[in-house]
Amino acid sequence: MSGTGEPRVRYEKDGQVARVTLDRPEVLNAMDVRTHEELAEIWDDVEADDDVRVAVLTGAGDRAFSVGQDLRERARLDREGVPRSTFGSRGQPGWPRLTDRFDLSKPVVARVHGYALGGGFELALACDLVIASEQAVFALPEARLGLVPGAGGAFRLARQAPLKVAMGYLLTGRRMTAGTALGLGLVNEVVPHDRLDACVAEWTADLLRSAPLAVRAIKEAVLRSVDMPLEEAFTASFAWEQRRRGSLDAVEGPRAFAEGRDPVWRGR
Repeated sequence: MSGTGEPRVRYEKDGQVARVTLDRPEVLNAMDVRTHEELAEIWDDVEADDDVRVAVLTGAGDRAFSVGQDLRERARLDREGVPRSTFGSRGQPGWPRLTDRFDLSKPVVARVHGYALGGGFELALACDLVIASEQAVFALPEARLGLVPGAGGAFRLARQAPLKVAMGYLLTGRRMTAGTALGLGLVNEVVPHDRLDACVAEWTADLLRSAPLAVRAIKEAVLRSVDMPLEEAFTASFAWEQRRRGSLDAVEGPRAFAEGRDPVWRGR
């Protein structure tokens, strides 16, 4: 990993699941420059490692998923004359960050407990699935700090929630409970804290039961077509779908069903 000293992010592989843990619980997993540099290397590895099929992103400790940007570091960088960031991470350490890493083909599951604020909420919005504890709290407080939710929060929240609702949260920085986030469709499931790990395990097991090329083809097709006219989406070309269509797995699924057995996916 980049830098010296203790890493900011723990990265472990458990079979076909990559576990990515923001590991600064003493500052509620706030993300500094080094955190972003380490995360960039991790997401590169997740995509490159054929044995990894699912990534789970979470925060260390029992208080926060992440409270977003390390504002103490940002204040120091301002004093040093380092240019302020705006929308997207181009030109910033760790680019492309998960929030604008649009070619990550494998599913990422956010495991959220406690605060998911600012860039932490933006990370969750960028994940494919979000499993939250009842104690999860979401917010984009940037407007209250003279900032903008530049890691995609302004864009994704307005796409994933009704516009008036999104504008209310974006312009005021109001906090959102896990139950409200569930009602808005921003999370997949909300469970008691003591059930959170089991629930995440259930979702990852279901993802691993699905054919890896089919998962990647579906993810690419959905995310690339979401703003296309429907007719254009049907005629668009998707790289992962071309791979799936010509794969051994496309034959294995129907064959296993006809033979009354579980499929054995090869991922090719």
